Amino acid sequence: MLVSELFDPIFGQLAIATATDDRAVLDALCETETALARACARSGLIELGTALEIAAASAAVQRLDPAELGRRAVDGGNPVIALVAELRAVLADRAGAEADAAVHRGATSQDVLDTALMLVASRALGVLLADLGDCTTTIAELARRHRDTAMAGRTLLQQAVPSTFGALVAVWGAGLERGAQRLTEVREALPVQLGGAAGTLAALHPHGLAVQAALADELGLAMPYGVWHTDRTVVAELAGALGTVAAALAKVATDVVLLAQSEIGELKEATPGGSSTMAHKHNPIAAVTARAGAMQAPGLVATLLAVASPELQRGAGSWHAEWLPLLALIRVVGGAASRLRTSLTGLSVDTAAMARNLAALQTTLGTGDQAPDLGHAGDLVDRYLDRRPR
Repeated sequence: MLVSELFDPIFGQLAIATATDDRAVLDALCETETALARACARSGLIELGTALEIAAASAAVQRLDPAELGRRAVDGGNPVIALVAELRAVLADRAGAEADAAVHRGATSQDVLDTALMLVASRALGVLLADLGDCTTTIAELARRHRDTAMAGRTLLQQAVPSTFGALVAVWGAGLERGAQRLTEVREALPVQLGGAAGTLAALHPHGLAVQAALADELGLAMPYGVWHTDRTVVAELAGALGTVAAALAKVATDVVLLAQSEIGELKEATPGGSSTMAHKHNPIAAVTARAGAMQAPGLVATLLAVASPELQRGAGSWHAEWLPLLALIRVVGGAASRLRTSLTGLSVDTAAMARNLAALQTTLGTGDQAPDLGHAGDLVDRYLDRRPR
């Protein structure tokens, strides 16, 4: 996952970067170990005082430099092994052998990392969904205001027949809201992972299912259907939902870019970008960068789907291949949503340009000064507005 102080702001990846960076993942790993200890205490497997000692040790480990933890993780192939070793080292100085044995009780590295990534995803999706909500609110207002604003409809990038700007905007909103609804459903279903070495919860038997339920409750994540070490449909569904949102974002951004062309001139961003050599340029740069971010999503979705069929009870490389593409996918889609929100905020609609372009179309159609046939364009806007989530 590339984190760039030079490029992240351009692509709107400031808030979403903070929610998905190395520090966020390390925090989630430590929270998961703390929650596991509390879940074990709730199930009677360890003393509450021991769980509190583990929580204090986890808080200390959270202050580690993620880069240092990464260097220690090389031999084990994942950061959890090094994290658990550090937890035990801290506990050895303050709580003794009992607490040391209680750390990471009944879990495997994949349990902790999968759960932590679900926690990171859930929090980051909150940022993304807030930006999507702002986008759809603005779009609904545009649709309402321009319900009857006639414009030239375009197919295959050529003028076709009359339509309205409200009808076009309603298409934008419907796609974004459908994507946001599905992403919300997926977010609410993000589960904890706890299965132990081979996915049987053997080390926690007969309390394994109780500990799993308590862990979900501690972290505010969903209970899984079972153990999903090698059932990666959880990640695949998340990837698919993010990819759908990316497509909806790209649709809106692309239309804004096209309608802002000099030869069309129907839209203009509130704060268009300039050029280093051409002072006359007014580039719809927020839409351009929203589109650029969204266009990165399909490749990341494809990677996550390609590695979603791991071997037997633990993927040999396929699981490891998920981590960075998943975080990167959340980042690029979240950044695209942020940039589209900026593009739509204060978007200027030039109704005179729309009328001028429509007049040229009617001349081509031979309808001259006749009122344009807008069909059910207004009714379709009304239907969209009536069906919006409240």
